[in-house]
Amino acid sequence: MNHAVEAFLNEVWNEITAIYAKESKRINELKNRSRLQAGIMDYLRVAWRKGKFTWADGRIHIDMHEPFSWSDSSYKVEAGSYITELTNELLVEEFFPALCERVDRLFRSEELGARFFDYKFEVVLEFEWEQSKLSLNQQLINEPKLSQLKQTLEQFIQTKVLPDPPVLPGEKDFFFFANHLVNPDLMKQEAEQIEPLIRRLSDKLNKNQERKNDWIRRYTSAFNHWVKDHFLPQHFTGNKWALKEEPVHPSVDAGEMDFFLYAALQIGFTEPDTRLKYLELAVQLGSKRAADYLKIGSGKFESTYRGERIEARNNDVTQTIDIRILSEEESAYGEALDYIIHLLRQGFPKEYNLKLKSSQKHFLPFKKLAKSKLHQFFANALNYPALFPKIAEYADTAMEEFAWYSDVEPSEKSVMPGTYAVLGLGLYSEDYFPLVSRYMGLVDTEHQMVQDGYAQAFIEAHGVKAEHMPVIVSILLGGNDEGTKVKNLTIDHPELTEALIEALKDKEIYQHEMVMCRIFGSVKKLEGAARKAQPPLKEGLEQLLALC
Repeated sequence: MNHAVEAFLNEVWNEITAIYAKESKRINELKNRSRLQAGIMDYLRVAWRKGKFTWADGRIHIDMHEPFSWSDSSYKVEAGSYITELTNELLVEEFFPALCERVDRLFRSEELGARFFDYKFEVVLEFEWEQSKLSLNQQLINEPKLSQLKQTLEQFIQTKVLPDPPVLPGEKDFFFFANHLVNPDLMKQEAEQIEPLIRRLSDKLNKNQERKNDWIRRYTSAFNHWVKDHFLPQHFTGNKWALKEEPVHPSVDAGEMDFFLYAALQIGFTEPDTRLKYLELAVQLGSKRAADYLKIGSGKFESTYRGERIEARNNDVTQTIDIRILSEEESAYGEALDYIIHLLRQGFPKEYNLKLKSSQKHFLPFKKLAKSKLHQFFANALNYPALFPKIAEYADTAMEEFAWYSDVEPSEKSVMPGTYAVLGLGLYSEDYFPLVSRYMGLVDTEHQMVQDGYAQAFIEAHGVKAEHMPVIVSILLGGNDEGTKVKNLTIDHPELTEALIEALKDKEIYQHEMVMCRIFGSVKKLEGAARKAQPPLKEGLEQLLALC
């Protein structure tokens, strides 16, 4: 071996082994690791970064993990004069093969612990000259370790994913399972194989929304990484994904295109703009199915409708419904409601966004709601009392816990499907108070905020009456835990305290306290009100205090 190559190799290897010794100690002390993690280390980059003034006035950079473009976490090592004796030929023919041989020998041993290395490992060499750069890389695979990981994954699916609840994976398993699903070394990249596993685990998590949301984030992130790291770079360049000119990019594999489209649709449930971008890129690659998705949807629903008083289109892939009101009258909105209800009952996404062309522009007297076209449509329809039963029918069809309309960007104005219909009906008619109560019992109070202000709007519309106390209590409890005092809600008559006590009798103590805080400001302020009140109101307030 050339003496300069040997000196360079020894310098690099001494640094690597010193770093690995520290990392091995840290990794072996880690607790509660997922059994789906074969190992941690999967990357090594050795680089010579040229100096500012001359290429030889630089430093050796060693990266143990694939670095982000915006960060520099390299270990930096000074080099001896041998660096000036190196050439591309020596680096290619002697240094890099010798480095890979040493790494491979360590990689296949358990010298640093059985779970130090992943089943695959990438070795990279980069060397900057004055006017050029050498880049080499080699992939190493530990086949026995890969085989063991496949067995572990299959056992995990059989024992943690497929069985009925309460059997569930551990939280640490979500990340690795999601990424294994899009790893061609472990799973066929086919929707038919992966989709049932995603749906099965999602269904099992329906009663634990926090964990379900975490699972959704994990698998959509895994799909996104597959798209950005594997699929798109084959055919596009740059951050804006400009199509490579022929014949630079390879022909599109039909199976990979199918999986790309599937990934785009999955990502779209949480990132609709990303889904749209990916489908547009697929169209550039000649995908007719992507073009159809953008134009007419999946094909499951008749995409266009022309009635007597409305024209409509829908697209279940982009989750949009377009309504054009041809004649501003009750029957037009009735026809539009029938159209939307029919779509939802066929399985159209309840989280849709609505695009509306209408000369009327009404909104509900409730400032916290977003002034979207979807809101406008229901506010317009609520101008016709004869349509109230049909609007309630829509609400019954649309309401779904832990779902949100896509009429606004995810934010504090995001609302559950059915919100505009239910809240409007509750303001305009006592007949729909039971519907309002059901909605308030269903709404996700941890992640939806707009209903906090509904109590004030409700009381402005109906006042505070004893017979309304059950629905008022449901509205107060439908606010989130930080629900503030309702300014116009006053309990100042004995019959109101009696009605409130009756409405609270089947509720938990923490719910009693929340209602008192929203009415009086705090339990302490209720104490003060009880001290100052005159009988018989005083006795009623004291009974309320006893509930807390």
